[in-house]
Amino acid sequence: MKYLDEFRDPARARKVAQAIEYVTPAGREFAFMEVCGTHTMAIARYGLKRLLPPNVGLVSGPGCPVCVTPKEYVDHAVALARTPGVTVATFGDMMRVPGSSADLFRLQAEGANVRVVYSARDALDLARAEPARKVVFLAVGFETTSPTVAATVKAAAAEGVGNFFVLTAHKLIPPAMRALCEKEDLALDGFLCPAHVSAIIGSSAYDFVADGYELACAVAGFEPVDILQGIYLLLTQYADGERRVDNQYSRVVKTAGNRRAQELLAEVFEVCDSRWRGLGELPASGSALREEYAAFDAARAIDVEPEETVPDCGCICGDVLTGVKVPADCALFGGRCTPGAPVGPCMVSSEGSCAAAFKYGYE
Repeated sequence: MKYLDEFRDPARARKVAQAIEYVTPAGREFAFMEVCGTHTMAIARYGLKRLLPPNVGLVSGPGCPVCVTPKEYVDHAVALARTPGVTVATFGDMMRVPGSSADLFRLQAEGANVRVVYSARDALDLARAEPARKVVFLAVGFETTSPTVAATVKAAAAEGVGNFFVLTAHKLIPPAMRALCEKEDLALDGFLCPAHVSAIIGSSAYDFVADGYELACAVAGFEPVDILQGIYLLLTQYADGERRVDNQYSRVVKTAGNRRAQELLAEVFEVCDSRWRGLGELPASGSALREEYAAFDAARAIDVEPEETVPDCGCICGDVLTGVKVPADCALFGGRCTPGAPVGPCMVSSEGSCAAAFKYGYE
């Protein structure tokens, strides 16, 4: 399959690994963060760290939207699921994320109306089919999925579907990258920038990292050769003595991104401060529904009182998400915390660092 098979070719991957070995400057250690959780899973799945020189390290970042969603949001979703007449519609990854007293999977088993959907449009279909119920879609994600939610809210408004709502937890990647650049306890040499997010916001969204923080950036796809080529580009910048944003994934990502999606986001959402697991409250790092669409905001339209959030006990997901620690540093990893009985979200999501380490082995 064009644009897929050639980027999974083992011979081609070995050639890129040899090129990485050749271009890597000697005499110093390098640490590059892959921001995207899909990169993290692919790196673990294909064992790509074994192909890198010993002085080139990869650090996982906060690129899993389920993982960075704060516990308070989960408690709000649980409160909605416990409310009579409310249907909670969610992506499957959110089902097992622990709240303070329960998760959505448990509530569903106890009889709560919790539905797994594949898109916001599926949730809107539920609202159309069950007009007597309030259907709340858990809008968790980065710039990749938020345009589809914006389009769905617009559709609901145009059709007058008054029983459809969203509980938003959309987050923006660039502000999180800025916060990481400014962390004193995190020494990075560059970022392997996310592919799907970059298809929306464009590769130019990371110019501030290269210009303001003098760190290397490379947008890369998700296949093994994609990722290795991205790492090669990062190291080439150090060999050249120049920091910039390289775009390995030019077959999908453009410099300016997807203007139509950006316009749609600006029409339905406005930028707001947002709380991230691991990074805390970050200014201008989230998206909230504009006043014109406030009727679809579950937080404003449905009166519930979530329980008081109980802090995580023993879970170090926050430190794992910011690259300060790795899954194996956690005393719970592989013991009390497994995919079947997760304590923290990094073990729940298919893009979580702990899930990747558990499934494919920690390196």
